[in-house]
Amino acid sequence: MNRKTRRATNKKLRKDARSAPIQHRTGPTPAAGRIASLFAEALRHQQSGRHAEAVAFYDRIIDSEPDLAAVHCNRGVALATLTRLVDAEAAYVRAIALKPDQPETHNNLGDVYRRLGRYDDAVQALMRAVALNPRYAEAFGNLGNTFKDQGRFHDAELAYRTAATLTPHAPQAHNNLGAVLCELDKLDEAEQTLRQALLLAPDFLEAHLNLATVLELQGRFGEAEAACRRVIAIDPGRAEAYCKLGNALVKLNRLQEAVVAYRRAIELNPNLAETHHNLGVALKVLGRLGEARSAVERATQLAPRKAAYFHSLSALKDFAAGDPHLAAMENLLGGIAALNAEQQIGLHFALAKAYEDLGRYDDSFHQLLAGNALKRRNVAYDEASTLAEIERTSEVFSPDLLRRLQGCGEPSTAPVFIIGMPRSGSTLIEQILASHPQIYGGGELPQFSDGVMEIAKNHAASFPDVFALLSGAELRQLGSRYVAGIAALAPGASRIVNKTLSNFLYAGLIHLALPHARIIHAVRDPVATCLSCFTKLFSSGQLYSYDLAELGRLYRHYQALMDHWHRVLPQGGILDVRYEDVVADLEGQARRMLAYCGLGWDERCLDFHKTERPVHTASTVQVRQPLYRDALDRWRSYRSHLAPLFAELSGERSDAPARPRAA
Repeated sequence: MNRKTRRATNKKLRKDARSAPIQHRTGPTPAAGRIASLFAEALRHQQSGRHAEAVAFYDRIIDSEPDLAAVHCNRGVALATLTRLVDAEAAYVRAIALKPDQPETHNNLGDVYRRLGRYDDAVQALMRAVALNPRYAEAFGNLGNTFKDQGRFHDAELAYRTAATLTPHAPQAHNNLGAVLCELDKLDEAEQTLRQALLLAPDFLEAHLNLATVLELQGRFGEAEAACRRVIAIDPGRAEAYCKLGNALVKLNRLQEAVVAYRRAIELNPNLAETHHNLGVALKVLGRLGEARSAVERATQLAPRKAAYFHSLSALKDFAAGDPHLAAMENLLGGIAALNAEQQIGLHFALAKAYEDLGRYDDSFHQLLAGNALKRRNVAYDEASTLAEIERTSEVFSPDLLRRLQGCGEPSTAPVFIIGMPRSGSTLIEQILASHPQIYGGGELPQFSDGVMEIAKNHAASFPDVFALLSGAELRQLGSRYVAGIAALAPGASRIVNKTLSNFLYAGLIHLALPHARIIHAVRDPVATCLSCFTKLFSSGQLYSYDLAELGRLYRHYQALMDHWHRVLPQGGILDVRYEDVVADLEGQARRMLAYCGLGWDERCLDFHKTERPVHTASTVQVRQPLYRDALDRWRSYRSHLAPLFAELSGERSDAPARPRAA
């Protein structure tokens, strides 16, 4: 082969190497007759997907010429594609030893380290790649992938942003950036970035799916559903699209449809752990607890290092000595530093539940402290602002304000509100009421708080001060819009229950806007309530619950506001229902609540655990069972650990909870 022919052949080989469907970038082509021919054959096999054959050709070259860096690099590409990652690592290390200034080889080695879970080594290799070539977008992308796998989302954002800046017309770069912005809860920017990816590539399915996740987190569930269905229309065999469709349908409260979507995803890909897990969660909400447990157990089998799945499983079973799931969790605990913060938190809470089941209360509380402390560091709770808002509410909603606006609201008798603290028996109360054929249990409905926020926005003022100058017409409009909003959920229902507990902040406003609404206040022993909050990893909200002292202070302010409402609202404006009384006398308390709601007795309320309806709260398992007394004194097992909580409650006794005012 003469020099001119060899240059032409090598130019073509380099062009083919760039366009071939090979996972990593290959090195330059060796330029020596027989070696170039073997190299060309190796590349041809790689381009055709015959990577094992390509490795064989590279081995023949190495037998003759063991010191060609490009051959070792390209051999590493083929080995990595065959998932022979340790062998690929060795090939790249050899290539770097021969030619240390090739950024492509460092990039390829970094990606192999990432796939091996050797994240620190991966970062080091990729940082070397971008140091050698500061405009190496692919290496910045792989660096972002590595940081994302580590849970270092801020670092991943910077890396992905650099890659997108270097390649502004590359849809994948924008997609990667949008996905990590979603992880950082920068949802508006994530949406904009993902839409840029779709502008560049309208049928980019991964970007559509990431956009569906963003839309779901924004509460735009219908749009999330549409994004998933767009993917399914393009690729009906895409299992992930059915999984995300199921997620959107769950949020739209179309649980049965969600189950169908999840099962279709599993048919298409039985090994998607996330789908099995999410199916289990949906089945739990529907009360199909045995099926739910089986689905989540399958998720833990498929992804045994996904601690969040063990946390879901812990709510569906009781642990016993020798439990293999406990052993698996304890094994994860031994290497907990390798888990990201979210997974660590889930593992601590799951172990706490398991140890409590086994009666190992000190071990349980140790896990609770670790999980809550880590969660507290990862949430933005402004305690001063929260407590000040509660205090200011009682000042604004004075007897004078209530007298001025009395009688201006919407007169509907349909609304029923259950308010109070989480873990106070509120889900049980709603389940009892929803077992009555004339009552619809709506769960946590946002319509009233949304209406409050809209008024505050229109007046460019914040709650509660905006309501000091509220007109009677605006008050009636608030009530009317609320009634219209909830009526669509349950046509024909005489009463519609809203169990958004934080509406305790708005009890006075509810009375003014909806003077005939029933307000049921769920009450439970303060320490029992607070401890139960401390043992739960909430899916959202309740940011005050991850520190015992903060929890106690919040409870004290909440209780003071409820005392204020009882003083300023008319007698009967709020009905206190104590959890302990419901456990002691289910029928008596059920009759009392129904009478308060203006409805007659129905025996089905006694069999509340048989009522089939979605229950989304942390108590979904408990309300599927008959009443039991085990939870009443649960806090006493943790008594020696609760000093910070006792100190922040009312202080009537130093070693036990203060009691709320009787109903």
